[in-house]
Amino acid sequence: MEFDLRTPRHDAMVDITAEVSRFVAVSSIRNGLVVVFCPHTTAAITINENADPDVVHDMLAQFNQMVPWRQPFFDHGEGNSAAHVKSSMIGAGEVIPLVDGKMALGTWQGIYFCEFDGPRSRRVRVTILPEGA
Repeated sequence: MEFDLRTPRHDAMVDITAEVSRFVAVSSIRNGLVVVFCPHTTAAITINENADPDVVHDMLAQFNQMVPWRQPFFDHGEGNSAAHVKSSMIGAGEVIPLVDGKMALGTWQGIYFCEFDGPRSRRVRVTILPEGA
């Protein structure tokens, strides 16, 4: 299962929890694992607080401080090396326990698609595995 996503700007964290939850809701699997995967090398998937938008702002600011967009030692011809580095730092996917037909996320947790080279049209893949698979 997968869905398309249009990211709003160059650096963004888009809460995709509701979209992933829709796949879980129509699945016949009640207990197991939900795998959320990003098939792009300049984007990532993470889980973090989704209650206070300042968290997203602060995270993006910190990523940009740690890996500024332009570095004299970046050689990649497309000019988006920072996006590749950030993607690898965060990772391409997350695994969430599925319990009684619902993702076992913490109270303040949401699933985020992290864009580091947008705005772009992106794709997110969701796999739901039964317990014991």
